[in-house]
Amino acid sequence: MKKPKRIVSVAIDSLSDEGNGLGAFILGGGELPPPNGKADGARRLAEVPFTLPSEQANALLLSKKRGIYRTLLEEVTHPSPQRIAPRCLHFTLCGGCRWQHMEYGAQLSNKQKTIEKLFQDLGKIEPILPCDPPWAYRNKMEFSFSQNAQRERFLGLMIAGSRGKVFNLTECHLVDPWFAACVKAVRQWWGETDLEAYHPLKNTGSLRTLTVREGQRTGDRMVFLTVSGTPEYALKKHQIDSFVAFVKEAVLPVMAGELSVFMRIQQVAKGSPTQFFEMHLDGPDHIREKLQIGEKTLEFTVSPTAFFQPNTRQAEKIYNLALELAEISSNEVVYDLYCGTGILALCAAQKAAEVVGIEIVLEAVLDAEQNGKRNGCDNAQFIGGDVGTVLQRLHEEGRRKPDVVFVDPPRAGLDPKAIGEILKLNPKRIVYVSCNPKTQAGNIPPFLEKGYRIAVIQPIDQFPQTIHCENIVVLTL
Repeated sequence: MKKPKRIVSVAIDSLSDEGNGLGAFILGGGELPPPNGKADGARRLAEVPFTLPSEQANALLLSKKRGIYRTLLEEVTHPSPQRIAPRCLHFTLCGGCRWQHMEYGAQLSNKQKTIEKLFQDLGKIEPILPCDPPWAYRNKMEFSFSQNAQRERFLGLMIAGSRGKVFNLTECHLVDPWFAACVKAVRQWWGETDLEAYHPLKNTGSLRTLTVREGQRTGDRMVFLTVSGTPEYALKKHQIDSFVAFVKEAVLPVMAGELSVFMRIQQVAKGSPTQFFEMHLDGPDHIREKLQIGEKTLEFTVSPTAFFQPNTRQAEKIYNLALELAEISSNEVVYDLYCGTGILALCAAQKAAEVVGIEIVLEAVLDAEQNGKRNGCDNAQFIGGDVGTVLQRLHEEGRRKPDVVFVDPPRAGLDPKAIGEILKLNPKRIVYVSCNPKTQAGNIPPFLEKGYRIAVIQPIDQFPQTIHCENIVVLTL
């Protein structure tokens, strides 16, 4: 028999680490009938997405984890004064913009509190730097292809809490409108083919993801389609040509720069590492972007899968501030770890005697080398490989130790080997830029134990409408 819906009335009093409303309910204690007819009067905790403190909401109970019920929002019965109307029609369906219903000032306040909680008693925390305006800031998005049991086709973003289900995206206010226009065109192209979405469990189907990115200061745009590497699902030449034609028709009339189109083949074989192969289909093999660093404008090339800060406007703030806090002098050596396409390294090269950038993605290293030549930085060297392993090799070679170290690792933070090798370098200053302050805070204690102190903690809002926050920590001896 189908279980009856378990709907309760939750009084929201705070926010969870995931940015959802957190509050209590009493079985049988509210206006709603108790779930399953059980009314024991006990107080229980629930996490309700898309709600705010001081709100009352009806929520559908799901599973319980660590004493807190997961739920789906049914209705906000008593809204908060801070609640505003979301811009996007996909809000609550899409889990990306968790806080689009919250005033931007309140978003900043909550992010400030998160940093204060993570770094309490470690040092003075500066006021968070806002993103102005807090819309259309992203320069890259990845969209997924999917099909359901009825063979309906979907191209867009993941449905919140759905375990992989996708909805058909028609708008997104985190990016320029041309992103949605491109998605619409590719969806139309897909509808004229017999291609199927890739099924990860069965390893069937062709179409995996669509990635769209742009150079916000140059007008350059890039579209690349990721497909299955299984031969029986390979795209035919006329399908690839048609894909390029649909993209160009949608994008070219509304752009100022150049358009690049790629196809990326992702080959999965049981017992073997995943392999990627790129096919350059049309236009330049990169996009260009510019950043204003101090009084100088630097130009960068970005390849399809190379990392570049997803918010160009805030990237300028981050890099300018990081350079200011690093206090680099003309006779110093600087290491930039997890350097990506070399942006921070090349910024530092304007001031330092020598800069060494280390990055595990070899394609990004090639971009960094080209960016160095493009900007006339002959005092910057880029090395491909795992950060900890490369640092160990440089130490064994007797290279001069750096005076300043920049680190900007992935969300997982620094691994123990990397931390150990950085400590061996014993730099005077470490500037730690992080997109995940939680792992950043967890990485700090080993440095404090070795005599470093926190000189600056500076949060930066790089992702408005979401719970995510960038943070800079400066460690000095």
